[in-house]
Amino acid sequence: MEKIYNELIKYLSKDRVLKNEPMCKHTSFKIGGPADIFVKVNTIEELKNTLNIAKTNKIPVTCIGNGTNLLVKDKGIRGITIKLDFKDINVNGEEIEVGSGMQLPILAKTAYSNSLTGLEFASGIPGTVGGAVKMNAGAYGGEFKDIVVETTYLNSEQNLKKIQNKEHKFSYRYSIFDETNDIIISTKLKLKKGNKEFIKSKMEEFSLKRKEKQPINFPNAGSVFKRKNEYIPAEIIDKCGLKGYNIGDAYVSKLHAGFIINKGNATAQDVLNLIEHIKNVVRQNYYINLELEIKVIGE
Repeated sequence: MEKIYNELIKYLSKDRVLKNEPMCKHTSFKIGGPADIFVKVNTIEELKNTLNIAKTNKIPVTCIGNGTNLLVKDKGIRGITIKLDFKDINVNGEEIEVGSGMQLPILAKTAYSNSLTGLEFASGIPGTVGGAVKMNAGAYGGEFKDIVVETTYLNSEQNLKKIQNKEHKFSYRYSIFDETNDIIISTKLKLKKGNKEFIKSKMEEFSLKRKEKQPINFPNAGSVFKRKNEYIPAEIIDKCGLKGYNIGDAYVSKLHAGFIINKGNATAQDVLNLIEHIKNVVRQNYYINLELEIKVIGE
């Protein structure tokens, strides 16, 4: 990996190329073994150079955003892990074009500052725009499918492409990007002019709900399992008496049974074992196969 590191620092500043970087520093779970090489890229040129080095040396690449919907396994990630740090933002009337690395709370505040409504639901989601588009993030009745106009991405041939809203094939916590290795660069969103006081009150209302109902004081990766029309995972898990159940320092939250929290020194294996236990108990009691919403990567 020394050779790869030396090639990368020709294109990137040394502070943005890290060897054996603990992924617990880059996930909201505060869990994860080391990435062989961890890089932050700020431009498309930097991204392409990094991808070319990986391709030439035949090593794998993993792209992440803010690591908020992610469980990295204890042995870490082989090859190069790229954190996409594209944070350009441009407001044009009722449209905002924004880089995939922009954090959602900052984006929501920008919309508020410009009296634009439609992003209030995202103001408390701790992820980035790229992750939000990829998984059609949503909360409190709003989803990204409702506001995305088009997305610019880099395909596997390193060509920049754009797709319009319908081409994303959005559904619950899903988009076409779940099926590809394409890398989201930026997204254009369509909002509406609104009343600043109303927008602010909505953001404050959602923030209060989040504090009351979600274990934001402990490291977590958001909802662990996908909701379905027939059931809400948190309700089923609660009915199974699993609130507060733990394996090591991984606990089912007592505040919201749909969340697993890290009470200090949980390993990825603790979390994975707890997930399996929850799935087994739910299957035995309700004949339901819970489906993961969080992404598990690494080895």
